[in-house]
Amino acid sequence: MKEIKKNFAFLSHLDLNLYLFRTPIMKELIKRGHKVYAICPKGDKNQALKDIGCEVVNYEIDRQGLNPFSEKKSIDNIYNAIKDLNLDILHTFTAKPNIYGTFASRKAGVPIVLNLVEGLGSFYVTNSFKNIIVRTIMEKLYKKAFKLSDGCVFVNSDDPKYMIQKRIISKDKVKIIKSVGVDIEKFDINNFTELEILKKKKELRVENKIVIMMIARAIWDKGIREFYGAANLLKKEYNNIDFILVGDTDEGNHTCASREFLTNGSVKWLGHRDDINSLISICDIFVLPSYREGLPVTLMEAASMSKPIVTTDTVGCREVVEDDVNGYLVPLKDSQSLSSKIKELIDNEEKRKKMGKKGRKIVEKEFDVKVVVQKYMDYYQEKGLIV
Repeated sequence: MKEIKKNFAFLSHLDLNLYLFRTPIMKELIKRGHKVYAICPKGDKNQALKDIGCEVVNYEIDRQGLNPFSEKKSIDNIYNAIKDLNLDILHTFTAKPNIYGTFASRKAGVPIVLNLVEGLGSFYVTNSFKNIIVRTIMEKLYKKAFKLSDGCVFVNSDDPKYMIQKRIISKDKVKIIKSVGVDIEKFDINNFTELEILKKKKELRVENKIVIMMIARAIWDKGIREFYGAANLLKKEYNNIDFILVGDTDEGNHTCASREFLTNGSVKWLGHRDDINSLISICDIFVLPSYREGLPVTLMEAASMSKPIVTTDTVGCREVVEDDVNGYLVPLKDSQSLSSKIKELIDNEEKRKKMGKKGRKIVEKEFDVKVVVQKYMDYYQEKGLIV
């Protein structure tokens, strides 16, 4: 059957989000002859999205605001951005675009609206008064949005289970596609020679060291405090180890770590980096003590690079790591348990290699970007959007 060309739009509150996590799906749709719009605020990745063949349409949104008047303006901004595009489908990503994009698209007459929940976010980590209030508001809005949308993709099993139990979404509208996928050809340790790895180690002054690495935004909810706590504990015992944190601060986030804390000396903080696969190549143990995730890309990338992982037994993280198979799962907010499992891997090189190989096999089977993109194409086909 001949493919009928459609107008697809992908909506996010950050152009970076679309560029990092939606590019493979966009490219596949463009390859099939469909027109793809990237609906996002103006940012550093607008040109990169244009370069892959998207038409970029900008709008303004307040990422952090909860003022009803500014939120209504955000809905109007999205409506004005999409109303004349003659869209066949709008696929939305992250909380505000999911909710506001659904409201705006129905007003604009878009035939098919799909959402994607990549995780419920930091407001679900603790039960502070503010978090409870925000969750209550979000869930009421999500419930209204899900009634209007045609389906929602979730990246893990826990989040849809929660929303179904709370009757926020009906079970028939749930689709689980775990992760956005990882490029297993790019994230392959065999791409790096021993000489290249040594050169990178020398560049970071960690030669002859066992490197324990974490890659995440520098916010408390990612387990920054626990990572630094484990570094403090273990560096008292070992003089042949180094802890490295890769990731910038997120000043707009209410759980952002302070630069004073990040530069206290127990961990080498590199800030934002673009050479992620090269950095992972030099690490011996990958760590992510996050409190809650959607499905963390960094864990998939580390596993794809055949690295053993120590992470928390929480939503999202346990989708990638099977305890005592390709890594360890530890309790939340527990530097002692975290350091204990890191220590096991420091002391056992053979176990590190064995776990790393098993992690690679898991990623090849479940998280290869080609596999994930095909799952999205199958989903769009279910919805009658492509053949």
